[in-house]
Amino acid sequence: MGIEFNYDVIIIGGGHAGTEAAWAAASVIDGRGEGGRVALVTMDPSRIGTMSCNPAIGGLAKGQIAREIDALGGLMGRAIDATGIMFKMLNTSKGPAVRGPRAQADKEAYRVEIQRLIASSDRIDVLAGKVDEILVQQGRVRGVQLPAGSGVVRPREGHCQDDPAARPRSVYASTPREGERQEVPLRLNASSVVLTTGTFMRALMHTGEARTPGGRVDEGSADGISGTLKDLGFELGRLKTGTPPRLRRSSIDWDGLEGQRGDVEPVAFSDLSPGYLPGGRFPRLEQVECRMTCTTASIHDLIRANLDRAPMFSGQIDAESGPRYCPSIEDKVVRFADRDSHHVFLEPETHHSEEIYCNGISTSLPEDVQAEIVRAMPGCSRAEVLRWGYAVEYDMVRPHQIDATCMTKSIPGFFLAGQINGTSGYEEAAGQGVIAGLNAARLALGEDLVRLGRDQAYIGVMLDDLVTKIPREPYRMFTSRAEHRLHLRADNSDERLTPLGRDLGLVCDDRWQVWQSREERMDTITDTIESTRIEGNRSLRKRIMDPDATPGDISRVLGMSEVHLVERVMTSMRYEGYIKRQEAAIRRQRDADARRIPSWLDVAGVRGLRTEAAESLARHQPATLGQAGRLAGVSPADLSLLSVAIRRGRVEHA
Repeated sequence: MGIEFNYDVIIIGGGHAGTEAAWAAASVIDGRGEGGRVALVTMDPSRIGTMSCNPAIGGLAKGQIAREIDALGGLMGRAIDATGIMFKMLNTSKGPAVRGPRAQADKEAYRVEIQRLIASSDRIDVLAGKVDEILVQQGRVRGVQLPAGSGVVRPREGHCQDDPAARPRSVYASTPREGERQEVPLRLNASSVVLTTGTFMRALMHTGEARTPGGRVDEGSADGISGTLKDLGFELGRLKTGTPPRLRRSSIDWDGLEGQRGDVEPVAFSDLSPGYLPGGRFPRLEQVECRMTCTTASIHDLIRANLDRAPMFSGQIDAESGPRYCPSIEDKVVRFADRDSHHVFLEPETHHSEEIYCNGISTSLPEDVQAEIVRAMPGCSRAEVLRWGYAVEYDMVRPHQIDATCMTKSIPGFFLAGQINGTSGYEEAAGQGVIAGLNAARLALGEDLVRLGRDQAYIGVMLDDLVTKIPREPYRMFTSRAEHRLHLRADNSDERLTPLGRDLGLVCDDRWQVWQSREERMDTITDTIESTRIEGNRSLRKRIMDPDATPGDISRVLGMSEVHLVERVMTSMRYEGYIKRQEAAIRRQRDADARRIPSWLDVAGVRGLRTEAAESLARHQPATLGQAGRLAGVSPADLSLLSVAIRRGRVEHA
């Protein structure tokens, strides 16, 4: 006999996807003014928000996603602004469409900040434990089962500041005291469940021939959930990724290596950055410098001589593929055989230890080989390894089984987000978490689910790619994946998404006031530019179109100090013509994505449809004609036949 508790939404996993999902769900529920609650279930609550690999947020395309998460009211931007130790805008020599903000984080401070933000929500309960079973009844998700020994870390009583009796007694049972552990199985009931297992599902770590169960050092593996998903009919895959060794800073010839510095005037990720608030300071933490070293020809020879001891190549790892765009050093040496050197960036991980992250030599090689590699790099001849690199293989769910809402197609109310869907990276996981948490809460409240279009956000591009393509390697976002990247810039994420987030209940009052104030100021700047004439009675707007006109120049002409806002207005004006030319393509795409494929349509019965197209449509089950058109094997002629079949079917159904 177990104990039962009732929730509106249950989130499984406390990583980047799980925390964003919990925050988004709690925000939506809180905005409705009802007494709903969100459960965040994780194996170890002290590791919530942990940066498993690179202690950094953002980068090319990833920075855009981080900004979009913030524009939708998420946590990532706020956390990195509060804990960043080196901020840098990438690709500044190129146009704004392909620039990306990036920041090194103090990983310990980042984890603490995420936990602080989660704890600030009165709607979220954190529970420690592994999920044994996803409960499904009559084809719908009904909750989860936790084994005996699970514990409540954040007791529900602590959330009620006034009268505990004000909570709906029919929904909420009494709660154990903080830290108390259940000696019987614990059942959590909910109409929405979000699964965000990261790299922990049947996870196995490899360093040479040594194998250790777990998805992260000193943490376990979630083994039972894979079998549960298989029993529910899901098709699983297996991927692999890796991490580099960490070195002791005092053992490195730090001053003898080339420095990598952050921006003198860093750009914040979040509209609620400490620098934007009264009395705030940005950056908040002491800033650091990175250093650059490299591999050498002798190191490459050493790696080639030991490939048989590298699980990535020896066949020891039972996974399809690793990350092609963030490869191990073994991959680099094999794939780029003509190169005798690769850059390695030495990045401080935290102010609280001497750990240095070796960005560029992710590896699965045994410890003795790793030690030789490290000490052969310039500046590292005396380097002490604090933690060895390792590869990890883990189960994932083929993402064609979810919709762009992150809900699975076969089980209503069951959502997947993060690396379980085959993605790679904190930002990709967190972006999915926002959408999954939003839609899980909306489903629990009886509201329609939401999808972001490819023209609205990089998050929309990512989810559309996941549901229309089957990743054979961890999916990573690039600007080249977005056909409307001129519109999907990092600097206008708030313009694109904050009003939508406000309508959906994701955006709080403080963020909304910041956005409104900024929009009013940008309107003023635009009007002033339009009405200003300069030498020779030339309009200032025409001067802006000159490639050599800088935001600083224009700000001085206007007598304004808000250079960053002037730059945004200039960018919009410069791209205006290009974006107008794209609008026709955007309208066509929106029209196709608005045309739903009804559930009653029997694809196999569509006359004239090619076998390849029918098989692709049956496997992916696209929600719209737009998605169908982006499937491999579906031609424009197939789409026409599909459209005709839908029209005829509607007449027959009517």
